[in-house]
Amino acid sequence: MSLLQDVPQRLLPDIRETAADARLTPLLYAATLFASALLLFSIQPMFAKMVLPKLGGAPAVWSVAMVFFQTMLLAGYAYAHWLSALLPPRRAAVVHVALIAVTTLALPIAIAPDWGAPPTEAAALWLFGLFAVSIGLPFFTLSASAPLLQSWFAASRHRQAGNPYVLYAASNLGSFAALFAYPAVIEPLLSLHTQTAAWSIGFAALALLMVMVALRLGRDAPAPARHADAAPVPAPSLAERARWVALSAVPSGLVIAVTSHLTTDVAAAPFLWVIPLALYLLTFVAVFRERPWIPHGVVVWLVPFAVTPLVVSSMSSAKVFWAAAILLNLAVFVVLTLLCHGELYARRPQPARLTEFFLCTSFGGVLGGAFAGLLAPHLFAGNYEYPILIVLALLALPGLAAGERRSVVIEAAFWLSLGAALLLISRFAHIELPASSELPFQAGLILLAGIMLFQRDRPLRFVGLAMLSFTITTCWRPGLAPVEIARSFFGVHKVVETADGRARLLYHGNTLHGAERLRANDGTPVAGLPEALTYYYPFGPFAEAITAARAAHGGFDRVAVIGLGAGALACHRRGGEAWTFFEIDPEVVRIARNPARFEFLSRCAPDAATVLGDARLTLAAATKPFDLIALDAFSSDAIPVHLLTREAFAGYLTKLSPHGVIVAHISNRHLDLAPVLANVAQSLGLVAFLKEDSAAGDFMKEFHTDARIVMLARTPADVGRVASSWTPLAQDSSSALWTDDYSNILGAMLRRKFGG
Repeated sequence: MSLLQDVPQRLLPDIRETAADARLTPLLYAATLFASALLLFSIQPMFAKMVLPKLGGAPAVWSVAMVFFQTMLLAGYAYAHWLSALLPPRRAAVVHVALIAVTTLALPIAIAPDWGAPPTEAAALWLFGLFAVSIGLPFFTLSASAPLLQSWFAASRHRQAGNPYVLYAASNLGSFAALFAYPAVIEPLLSLHTQTAAWSIGFAALALLMVMVALRLGRDAPAPARHADAAPVPAPSLAERARWVALSAVPSGLVIAVTSHLTTDVAAAPFLWVIPLALYLLTFVAVFRERPWIPHGVVVWLVPFAVTPLVVSSMSSAKVFWAAAILLNLAVFVVLTLLCHGELYARRPQPARLTEFFLCTSFGGVLGGAFAGLLAPHLFAGNYEYPILIVLALLALPGLAAGERRSVVIEAAFWLSLGAALLLISRFAHIELPASSELPFQAGLILLAGIMLFQRDRPLRFVGLAMLSFTITTCWRPGLAPVEIARSFFGVHKVVETADGRARLLYHGNTLHGAERLRANDGTPVAGLPEALTYYYPFGPFAEAITAARAAHGGFDRVAVIGLGAGALACHRRGGEAWTFFEIDPEVVRIARNPARFEFLSRCAPDAATVLGDARLTLAAATKPFDLIALDAFSSDAIPVHLLTREAFAGYLTKLSPHGVIVAHISNRHLDLAPVLANVAQSLGLVAFLKEDSAAGDFMKEFHTDARIVMLARTPADVGRVASSWTPLAQDSSSALWTDDYSNILGAMLRRKFGG
């Protein structure tokens, strides 16, 4: 006999409904959390791409954006904690749905009008304000959804309500999906206008899901009241809260630091920005569950084997294939983040303290992000926050302080003192390693790596050795003597001399931006005007383009150069030509104008003007046309995409004399920009010619570098003899036209690496 025969028929629908609720309720909450996170983390790269043109494609845009996002997450979590503490779930849901309705008034997403051009100083604060005014309300509303939904689920009668942390996986999967879909699908296929329209539709769908959650809360009976003599959940101690903050702060800072480290060498575009953040979120999915994807003990075991290769190579002169370097840095980042988040999950409180836990972790995220994104650029000349945060993450290793307290303190003091002593020696002793010491230096680092692995079971000693390794590889680089390191919002600039004193070099990150010869190969000082080197050497394609255009034009009156570098192009000036350099980075201008660093400007064009600011804006303000516009802003791999669009070149044409010429320098290790210029030229009715150099020879002997140069003009006659000796560029049907509304960095990268 069926048990249901003993149950009144009028109760059967309720039983069936309850069974359905048991299945549908978690799905509804998970779907709402997924949609909320999908929208939250798709708005990040989308709006950052909108903002990039205002700041010249600087990698620091993403660092400041991350700090803004973390700050708004903290504000959203604080609102969720306050709402959950003051109101029961049903009323809280009504308030939050009302906030969502108000937020729809701020759509579609767009840059705030009349915000103006960025200042030359305090660009980070200006950018933070732009983010707040433009997308502050939508981001705040979405950031509060995750803790609210989890707290409401914890207060429900569902059998899984005792562990609402499992819903955290749905939230982070949504974040992960958004961040990988953006570079792979959204950016290559959709214009920014279409992206914002689709995002608004997605927000409307989220609003409907949130209404369904609110209605379900209204249907549910209140959760059973706590028994009068049941023990209340104790409040966490101040020390425990501090651990939550610390264990969330270090990974949050690391995601910014590793992103800054990677995007110094690769284009500042969502394709690279989103990878560290997506991996960061994926670690939450992997760890915040009853059975983590990787057991915590395995993560702890992996840490020394992942970290050791990085700490002995990251700052050294070892030349690592770019893909291997990216993979190594990301692997270390993932393992260390898993370590910290695993320790954090092990210390999670009871569900009753859920919103407080998220508030503390969000506060830690803001602290870590503010340190790496806002404070570090002002505190450190180089990207030193990255090794500092790696060492801090290693402090989360279990058993670090095992043993007698006095012995632990003594050993920690020893390693700190040794590191400080090496820094002082580097700072004041000026010990320089010749190029011939490269092999012994690398052998020493390999030996140090072996010692680190041998000591991996003694966490404090391993951390000390890691700190020692970072100090050595940061302070010394065989073959190069540091002259100056300067940091701005736009990156880290290093002026170094070769160990034999023959040349002085300017680097932006690891990208060479200029070189000046100080001594001849026989060691005698160089006399006369400085010689343009690297991409600008005499008889190279850049020099050939300038000479051909000058001959075809019968001489230049006015020349504009976008991108200053060390100022080497100034030595291609002739006679009474008026040259103007447009540069966005004030540190680059300071270095190039200092004759104690480089003499190109001071000796070849002392009266040349330098205009500070974004070139697209400052060039548009010019009152007289130019006979030559040289675009030299793309040799660094952090390219300003907005200077390559159809609208940008249309603007250049308005400032070009009737028979003027545009010379674009597109040498780039990671991006193939020739098809981009070919399509832009075709769309504007211009002719374009390409030359790829292969005659530079041995760099360390002559300091010449192969270059890719494109000349664009209204007619072939305007480029002179180049029209018959260079390769004409035709429209590339496999590459879409880049506009202010559409660009595809991923496609340019794939063409460069694989062709076609």
